[in-house]
Amino acid sequence: MSTPIRLVAGLGNPGRGYATTRHNAGFRFADALASRLGSSFTHESKFSAEVAKAGDIRICKPMTFMNLSGRSVAGIARFFGIASDAILVVHDELDLRPGDAKLKLGGGVAGHNGLRDIHAQLGSADFWRLRLGIGHPRDSEFPGREVIDYVLKPPDREDLSAIEGAIDRALG
Repeated sequence: MSTPIRLVAGLGNPGRGYATTRHNAGFRFADALASRLGSSFTHESKFSAEVAKAGDIRICKPMTFMNLSGRSVAGIARFFGIASDAILVVHDELDLRPGDAKLKLGGGVAGHNGLRDIHAQLGSADFWRLRLGIGHPRDSEFPGREVIDYVLKPPDREDLSAIEGAIDRALG
């Protein structure tokens, strides 16, 4: 990375009903990062997000629900003058196995509605993405399960351990 990251956005859905779901892998990452940096989240209503600050880095968890994450991410970026290539968006990735993680700059949204909204709100796809593997239902013990049902359910113990391991390695 040539430009230092100034905003880390962990994607997920707010509320207890979603807290343990696969779709909230980004929130898990944001929580772990804030904890490691000795920071805590406060609600910032002007951004519709929970925001933590550690030095020059802001960590956010949009409280707009996954599909409208761009409102929070772009709002924070505009307010603090953060360029898109200084933003890291951390999200769940169906096309990676639990425990896998990949970092990339830019690219398409691959059907991820949270990324789609961030791209639209920023007006750019040139932000970093940390893709945390959650697996795909076709590769699970329930291959006929709809994707939406899969991502909005908690992972089994083995997959959760793998996802948490990927987060630990990414923070390493």
